[in-house]
Amino acid sequence: MDAVSSPFSIANIRLFIAFRIFFNARFYYPVFTILFLDYGLTIEQFALLNTVWAITIVLAEVPSGALADIFGRKTLIVITSFLMVFEMLVIAFIPLGNSTIIFWGFLINRVLSGLAEAMASGADEAIAYDSLAEEGSVDDWPKVLSLQMRLRSIASIITATTGALIYDPGIINRILLWVGSSHSVTQQVTMRFPIYLTLVLAIFACITALMMKEPGPEKEPDEKYNIIKASAMIWQAAKWIAKTPFAMAIILVGMCYDHILRMIVTMTSQYYRLIDLPEASFGLIGSAIALLGLVTPKVAEYMVKRFSPTQNMFWVALISLTGLFGLTGFFPYLGILPMALIFIGLMFVSFFASHYLNEITDSHHRATVLSFKGLAFNLAYGMIGIFFALLMQYERKQGLNIHPDWQQDIIESFAFKAAIGWFPWYTIITLSVIILYCSFRLKNNPDSGGRNEK
Repeated sequence: MDAVSSPFSIANIRLFIAFRIFFNARFYYPVFTILFLDYGLTIEQFALLNTVWAITIVLAEVPSGALADIFGRKTLIVITSFLMVFEMLVIAFIPLGNSTIIFWGFLINRVLSGLAEAMASGADEAIAYDSLAEEGSVDDWPKVLSLQMRLRSIASIITATTGALIYDPGIINRILLWVGSSHSVTQQVTMRFPIYLTLVLAIFACITALMMKEPGPEKEPDEKYNIIKASAMIWQAAKWIAKTPFAMAIILVGMCYDHILRMIVTMTSQYYRLIDLPEASFGLIGSAIALLGLVTPKVAEYMVKRFSPTQNMFWVALISLTGLFGLTGFFPYLGILPMALIFIGLMFVSFFASHYLNEITDSHHRATVLSFKGLAFNLAYGMIGIFFALLMQYERKQGLNIHPDWQQDIIESFAFKAAIGWFPWYTIITLSVIILYCSFRLKNNPDSGGRNEK
């Protein structure tokens, strides 16, 4: 088959981009924490439920990748989209008033969400990359990643802004009054609106997944539904990663940056409070930072062509460390700038890890290898979450010992600022160890960094 002139003329590439948008751009993200609380859950339950979500992803990540390589990537993507529908249905129509029922409903939601995240990880990317290899040129993959990330940023701006607006009963009631309606709604009604709209996106994700086509020849019936073969696929992919220093370096270096920067991103609202920004501005700031997603992927696309992987790793180090050291100053208002660098660094890591790992991985175990990357990233993220919680406890005690007369909110702010101060040094130490290890492996295995290593 002759290569097509544009990667976007390939149906699976267009569907891959659409699926990523429908699956990831969720209307409830800007009100994620307060959504749980308004349903009647406590902060402790919120933390527990998100721990369950992370554990589910870690446990399901690699097996789901192997199942995608055995059963077919489309099968896993279809299952993923239906899991998204079910997770939204659970909390869209769960009755209020009984805290036990609400907790179990959200627990089911978090497990289904974790399974969906794990199954989507690697499978959608693998089907797109293999379609590009079959019908076009893999050299166009950076273009695909770039456009996908930019369109996701646009979708995130739209869904974040809309979700925050429709969550507010005051705004909805003003709209109803403007259109001449005497009806009014309460918070218990409007808090479901972002969920309903996300459910619509989930249905679109299902339609998109069903329209995809598995690249390559159809599998014979005896090749499918073989758990033993799935286990063997996991083992083979693990051995390939262990024997391929460049693959190991991509995963380890990417993991180092990802878990640190993601941890910072999850705490943006608390950071913004401490740099004197009004809470009403958080949504606008989030949309402004999302605009970076329109530019950063194009820059990353240029960088993979212009610079070596090592040079790009050090560029990310420069951006990330500048941002992390900048955060420790907690500069009023201007503190937005180092946080913007954190988001840029995270987008670069996502782009580079996907590009380089797909480039050296063979089709037959691509989804499994990508799932190992997801496993490493999420496992490190879970561990740094525990580390941060322990660090906060330590710094809180230190603050109380030094200033026993301080009020609780002042102690919390002190502990948070002190804990953030550890991040640049933790990054330098962790990254240095990983670089030394990867340099040793690559130096002693100069011919094992490419796709011929099996």
